[in-house]
Amino acid sequence: MVRSMHAGPVSDAGRWAPRGVAGDAGQVVPLAAALMVLVVVALVALVPAAEALADRARASSAADAAALAGAAEGEDAARRLAVANGAELVSFRREADEVVVRVRVGAVEAEARARGRRAVPGVDFAGSLPSRHRGRQGSSVA
Repeated sequence: MVRSMHAGPVSDAGRWAPRGVAGDAGQVVPLAAALMVLVVVALVALVPAAEALADRARASSAADAAALAGAAEGEDAARRLAVANGAELVSFRREADEVVVRVRVGAVEAEARARGRRAVPGVDFAGSLPSRHRGRQGSSVA
């Protein structure tokens, strides 16, 4: 029996099994290349989304800090804290004892509210003098 060099492996029945369709060899390389292109495209698409999420978190933190500073010390303190947190103070509103601030980080804006009275030097939030000043005013030396 003459065997051809192009025949496939021997089957269970002892006959030569036909080799696959001609031209299907080397299909892994284009498939792997297409998969790599797909992975790169997915990564490129995820980078802006990740940056937007990071900006959103920074804006939220900056807004919270600016609102607390604004409630305690006013608009200048809110602006300083917003800039220190990498944000820009977009708006500052005082409504009775509440402060509302809006900050921007990149293209993302965040708003925060805080309650409190503006700090008066030498007076605590309860309206009385801090303890270090009390001793000087009302004490008598015996």
